[in-house]
Amino acid sequence: MSLPQTVARHTVEEYLALERESEERHEYLDGQIYAMAGESTQHADISVNIVSELRTQLKGTPCRVWTKDSKVLSGPAIKHSRSTRGLFSYPDLVVVCGEPRFLDEHQDVLLNPTVIIEVLSPATENFDRGEKFRRFRTQIPSLTDYVLVSQELPLIEHFRRQTNDEWILSAHSEIESSLQIATINCTLHLSEVYDRVTFPEETPEPQDGE
Repeated sequence: MSLPQTVARHTVEEYLALERESEERHEYLDGQIYAMAGESTQHADISVNIVSELRTQLKGTPCRVWTKDSKVLSGPAIKHSRSTRGLFSYPDLVVVCGEPRFLDEHQDVLLNPTVIIEVLSPATENFDRGEKFRRFRTQIPSLTDYVLVSQELPLIEHFRRQTNDEWILSAHSEIESSLQIATINCTLHLSEVYDRVTFPEETPEPQDGE
């Protein structure tokens, strides 16, 4: 997330009204509105590759994949229009299974994602790993899988909810490896996720005496 667009605190109602009229996307966190940064070519390629993989595998199932223009709410139930609590975010990819549930009649804020996938960026990685994931896992009961995809090297981290609400992590870093998202019966092959992606060259470590 970038710096807040303004230091003033906004209610959820104000944020949604502003966002529905805006040509740019903004996220909302407990009263603060944050402008979203643009994405790199790497980020765009990885996102499209994952959408392509999932869309094909989800055909004929109760699940569907949505891209980054879908807002997701993680937070307490909004009981009054002046509330300032909650996180409204735009995950890079969302898989929703069954009937989507929305915040209101506008049908632009999803309440029941099954899988959320984020392609990590330097400016947002700490937030994606920290406060955002904390809210996702504690405030979205429908969420079963959270996937973080690096764009700096071949690495996908897969967090899975267990029946006791604990989360376990598996990491996949070999380009010929794959990860199974069992809840939606899909497989992500790293070679496909990173198709046409060129990673930055590693700087060699200086040798003693150099």
